Amino acid sequence: MVWRWMKVENLVEARYSRDKREILKRANLRLEKIRVLLSICHEEKFLSHDAFEFAIRGVNETGRILGGWIKQQEEKQ
Repeated sequence: MVWRWMKVENLVEARYSRDKREILKRANLRLEKIRVLLSICHEEKFLSHDAFEFAIRGVNETGRILGGWIKQQEEKQ
């Protein structure tokens, strides 16, 4: 659920900011770090395969949404 907190914190900040791109790019970087940490936890067997799949699906869905918002902001520039 870490990615949910990151998502909420950054997305609320981006929503009310004039320069959304930089905030969204920071959020995307944080999301990528979470993706790597999940992979490491799975490889080290701290997460079962089912738990990893569940978590990574949420991270990937968040990444698609975030990527679309970043693309939208870049097109505005």
